[in-house]
Amino acid sequence: MDSTGNWYKPGQVSLEKDLILPYVPNVDLCDAKCASESESKRTTLLFFRGRLKRNAGGKIRSKLAAELAGAKDVVIEEGTAGEQGKAAAQKGMRTSIFCLSPAGDTPSSARLFDAVVSGCIPVIISDELELPFEGILDYRKIAIFVSSIDAVQPGWLLRYLKGISSTQIREMRRNLVEFSRHFVYSSPAQPLGPEDLVWRMMSGKLVNIKLHTRRSQRVVKESRSVCTCDCRRGNITASSTLSHQSLRV
Repeated sequence: MDSTGNWYKPGQVSLEKDLILPYVPNVDLCDAKCASESESKRTTLLFFRGRLKRNAGGKIRSKLAAELAGAKDVVIEEGTAGEQGKAAAQKGMRTSIFCLSPAGDTPSSARLFDAVVSGCIPVIISDELELPFEGILDYRKIAIFVSSIDAVQPGWLLRYLKGISSTQIREMRRNLVEFSRHFVYSSPAQPLGPEDLVWRMMSGKLVNIKLHTRRSQRVVKESRSVCTCDCRRGNITASSTLSHQSLRV
């Protein structure tokens, strides 16, 4: 989806050629030292701070808020902008075990990357989400994936989270410290940082595109189905420029 919640037209976006990029985190990085010091302070089971009323797939937020309202060890609150809002979100994430990451107006949300760099295990509830660098990174090591149907069932989500062993939680926290480097932009770029992973993913996609292009050029007419990969130059519009959502190659 684009930033207004509308699906791109067929042919405009394809994971065959486009890259999904991570949002820039809105909170400060909680490094290894911070993660160790904050471990004993994580007394909140599940935390979410943000806009509760969203469009399209983001409507799951208001349903979750209604389902989780008043639950013990759960904080669900409306977010605010500015430094005060950032400080409140950062404090909440650093004192919580799990951080809710539901869809926004689009399937993706900056909150996922805020949780990762805060050392808070993301609970992803976004059925249509595409993740950055998934060809390289295994998100199952750092995040919990829950379907929207299960998440809104009375009592289901909290029972599920409480059933996760302390051993698994500790392992996922350790993995979060390692994974955070993949989502922190820097200058100069660092090995395995987001800039590095962009070029690694792009290299793989270019090889695949060249494969399909050359096969389609040499296939004898009507001998077999020709690859339908659309490798034409895209229109230069706002939706095709480099953004936090996609990079056209």
